[in-house]
Amino acid sequence: MPAPISDLTGRLIDAAMAAGADTADAVAVEGTWISIDVRQGKLEQAERSEDIEVGLRVFVGKQSAIVSSSDARDDTLLRMAERAVVMAREAPADPHAGLADPSQIATDLDTARLDLFDPSAEPDPSALEDDARRAEAAAMAVPGVTQIDSSSAAYGRQNIHMAATNGFSAGYQRSDRNISCVAISGTGTGMERDWDHDGRVHQADLRSAEEIGRIAGERAVARLGATRPKTGTYPVLFDERIASSLIGHLLGAINGTAIARGSSWLRDALGQQVLPKGMSVIEDPHRIRVSGSRLFDGEGLATRVNRIVDDGVLTGWTLDLATGRKLGLSSTANASRSAGSGPSPSVTNFALTQGTASRADLISQMGTGLLVTSMIGSTINPNTGDYSRGASGFWVENGEVTHAVNECTIAGNLRDMLLRIVPANDARAHLSRVIPSILIDAMVLAGE
Repeated sequence: MPAPISDLTGRLIDAAMAAGADTADAVAVEGTWISIDVRQGKLEQAERSEDIEVGLRVFVGKQSAIVSSSDARDDTLLRMAERAVVMAREAPADPHAGLADPSQIATDLDTARLDLFDPSAEPDPSALEDDARRAEAAAMAVPGVTQIDSSSAAYGRQNIHMAATNGFSAGYQRSDRNISCVAISGTGTGMERDWDHDGRVHQADLRSAEEIGRIAGERAVARLGATRPKTGTYPVLFDERIASSLIGHLLGAINGTAIARGSSWLRDALGQQVLPKGMSVIEDPHRIRVSGSRLFDGEGLATRVNRIVDDGVLTGWTLDLATGRKLGLSSTANASRSAGSGPSPSVTNFALTQGTASRADLISQMGTGLLVTSMIGSTINPNTGDYSRGASGFWVENGEVTHAVNECTIAGNLRDMLLRIVPANDARAHLSRVIPSILIDAMVLAGE
């Protein structure tokens, strides 16, 4: 790396001001990535990358432009600044654009307390290969598994720094460690696949490769003999692995960008019941050892706990500075950005209130219906919330799982669906999205 990334952001801003910018902010991201894939016990692919990306946003009045580069040499930074100012002068004015006021920027910058970086040594590629091999071997040891689609292990490290002319300057490090396995059961047209994966900030928290491979294999075998279910209206239980998508649709509908455009099925729902009473969706960006945690957002504002839905009632929108200004509201400190793009609203860590029943309890209670473990495709009307997705999983008869099913479609309206959800108690606490399995009492199912 040519220089510490904190120096790079400072030099970019100095260059922008010298080129004629009124205000500016800069982001620099330096990272290392290692990924190992094995197949049939042999190394199939090994990748390592070490890169840096710098991004600059400049303002000339209410006109702005963004430029980025993977070249951090001094002459490149100067050219970036000059081009950004020229571009900004040609850009249309945006009355809502601009940096945070100095009084708004975060002052608690002790990111070490979030424990987002594993200080242990970077794993040797041979150790990653061993993880991938062990996961593959464990999956192949499951009776009924015929082959492994992929078995991988990876490590990543990032060093991130932001600075702006309003006085903000801070950064942090984060690390990621992953193992995944995709197993295939059966042969020919009867093949089925399923997977397991674990990703953690710290190596010590990672589940074993053997467990990941075994679960992937068992899941793939359980899907053998899948058939299409009968068309009708049935209870649908969304497995914990995919249930977060339902809450994700709610969060997408309250994103400030969608609200400002008037293109959201929840645009008139502020202060209204959107989930059953007693249920809340809470964003907590300060959770320890969780990859989505952060003390400041992409515009330097101090992040905080947001009760997005409180006792079933929608309390507000997800906003950055620009969307907040458009709506006459304050930012909720939810700006997200990369070196090559400007800020936009985004939720990081969020959790849904868990229930008291286990997933097995909900299966027993649902009678006859569908347990969904995988979904493909998506047809969701952003204005009405009409929902339709391809699904596969397991058929439940008289409260017991009887056989695998596939090639079906589930449909409903998100506004109605979310008001009827019943959560289980099986959410995984280490994920950024802590969402349990979710039962909806009735959805339209199109099968055979």
